[in-house]
Amino acid sequence: MSDYVIVGGGRAGISAVEGIRELDASSSILMIAAESHLPYDRPPLSKQLWSGKNEVSDIFVHDRAYFQRAGVELVSGERVSEIDPAEKTILTERGRSESYGKLLLATGGTPKRLRIPGAELEDVIYYRTLDDYVELSRDPQGKSILVVGGGFIGAEIAAALSMHEAHVTMIFPGRLMLERIFPEALARSIQDQYERRGIHILSEDIPISFAPRGGWLAVETREGEHLACDSIVVGAGIAPEVGLASSAGLTVENGIEVNELLESSTAGIFAAGDNANFPYAALGKRMRVEHWDNAIAQGRAAGRNMAGAGEPFDYMPYFFSDLFDFGYEAVGDVSSSLETYADWQEENETGVVYYLEDERVRGVMLCNIWGKLDEARALIQAGAHVSERDLHGAVHA
Repeated sequence: MSDYVIVGGGRAGISAVEGIRELDASSSILMIAAESHLPYDRPPLSKQLWSGKNEVSDIFVHDRAYFQRAGVELVSGERVSEIDPAEKTILTERGRSESYGKLLLATGGTPKRLRIPGAELEDVIYYRTLDDYVELSRDPQGKSILVVGGGFIGAEIAAALSMHEAHVTMIFPGRLMLERIFPEALARSIQDQYERRGIHILSEDIPISFAPRGGWLAVETREGEHLACDSIVVGAGIAPEVGLASSAGLTVENGIEVNELLESSTAGIFAAGDNANFPYAALGKRMRVEHWDNAIAQGRAAGRNMAGAGEPFDYMPYFFSDLFDFGYEAVGDVSSSLETYADWQEENETGVVYYLEDERVRGVMLCNIWGKLDEARALIQAGAHVSERDLHGAVHA
């Protein structure tokens, strides 16, 4: 019997341990992690590890001694296969059965896989884990690498590989990379920068087959392109890992539905991180947020609430990225389907992009501007009707 069982050894899971221990110093905690590594931060896998700002040893959240000090039993390299909410037990693939008092599902997400011939070949990497980084970072210089996907991971990995002198081709179905979050002019500017740096872009296209050809991979695309690659990196997004929750009868809709305390439809079972569909208080709607800062904040909040805090989760998580010389931080709803207003100091380089709905600020992207997230959050939380004149200089650089 464990007082607390945490399924998942990522950032949300380890933050939940910290949250529990803030209120409960002695009850037993069991953490079951699918990966064999200690919990680590994922953003460096597509950012700082490639730039040299971090070494692999820097990305681990805690060393093994932390778990001993915190009184946590960490089981690595093992998966939970079944939850029985009625009996309050979990079962692992290796046959371990454990009773729990409170349970957290911090299972994150699984990379979306291609359904084409050759999609499971050895040299096709569905980029997500530290092991993926280790494999991809082995001397990429001079290699021809196809990056599938024009979103966050695809854009970051393409930039990282290019800086390490790989010959990079990107392919994605949209007209412009990152077009789901960037206004069209900014997306086009970023894409032009990639092409100027030698990255070949195949937009409005998708791969339809991969095949081994004597040490390299042959790629055929829907639009008739034929490519020869040393390896392929797929960064086509993730699907929330909800299999356990669904089979246990929890309410699942674009993730595991949780209330303001991050508790699921079944009392005593919580969810946090990439897999949690939660009420975003400042926006007044449900969202699922696949970012590091959200995993940290939600994990800690879930841990505290498992320990009896009873605190509604009302934090506004942010996310960030670095694409060559263009860096940004963003908070709120930053969908390009919303109306946007860009307040540039230097067009498509430095400034603030506001995302509006019904003349209210719903999201803010700070482009090469740092330390202004609290101002951005305040604008969203205010919920006031605004004009373009109001927004000019609303966040001060």
